[in-house]
Amino acid sequence: MSKIVHTDTAPAAIGPYSQAVVCGSLVFTSGQIAINPQSGQVEATDIVGQTEQVMKNLGEVLTAAGSAYEKAVKTTCYLADMADFAAFNEIYGRYFVGKPARSCVAVKTLPKNVLVEVDVIAEI
Repeated sequence: MSKIVHTDTAPAAIGPYSQAVVCGSLVFTSGQIAINPQSGQVEATDIVGQTEQVMKNLGEVLTAAGSAYEKAVKTTCYLADMADFAAFNEIYGRYFVGKPARSCVAVKTLPKNVLVEVDVIAEI
């Protein structure tokens, strides 16, 4: 049986989905973008600021699910521009020190025209 995860310390879903779902001993997060949960807006305009906000949002969702960055086993990262990869990767590496498996792809457009989105599968 799965359990839906919700926390007010991360942005609310902007569609018909959950922030995360726990199934067995794993949590599957939805993709997090750079929305500040207090304002409900995308405040940062650069890849560094947006990546920091995404990582904070993921941390809040992982915590609400009973997990943490170091328990991540797989991430999927979406960048609006692969030219931002080095800056994104530097910040990503500060949070995911356990080096989970990862896919990173460039996409044409992301929700709210953000520059980055990341989802995580982690152990509880």
